[in-house]
Amino acid sequence: MRRFKNEPVPRPLLERVLETATWVPNAHNRQPWRFLALESAEARRRLVDAMAPDYQAALQRAGLSGDEIKVKTGKRAKRLLGAAVAVVLCYAADEMESYPDDPQRQRGEDLMGIQSVTLAGGQLLLAAHSQGLGGVWIGAPLFAQDAIRAAFELPGSWQPQGLVLLGYPAEIPAPRPRRPLDEITLYF
Repeated sequence: MRRFKNEPVPRPLLERVLETATWVPNAHNRQPWRFLALESAEARRRLVDAMAPDYQAALQRAGLSGDEIKVKTGKRAKRLLGAAVAVVLCYAADEMESYPDDPQRQRGEDLMGIQSVTLAGGQLLLAAHSQGLGGVWIGAPLFAQDAIRAAFELPGSWQPQGLVLLGYPAEIPAPRPRRPLDEITLYF
């Protein structure tokens, strides 16, 4: 879902969707997700502007021309600004255990926390769908964490992990094909 009607999502509906997202299994029941819900066009524009330099630099490193970069950044901005709500999903690292002397265990702890946030994001999308909203997951915040934290003055422990765009669907796209189970599953 990438195209939305120009229609706001009522706050009570958004809160119901966000609340539903919190009822997922999570590591140690620490609930390490944090949501940055951007309802206003101004806030979504601030997010676009915050992420733009990192995105443009990544596209330059990939060898894209200036014109190609302009097209790609324009599409991204249009998509983000066209949604009624943008929810930045963050991992609150300070909610999880800390193992400064055991890097392997610390990595596992952080991964469990990030998995918890990801589950909440998936649940958020399902909850939105059940309420007649469309949504799409975007991984871009992973590449602009510091810029997002600075733009919204987020606590240092909030690590942006993903972005969910929400709104009333302007169109229902055809489902994309999925790989058959026999290609992706081993049974023993």
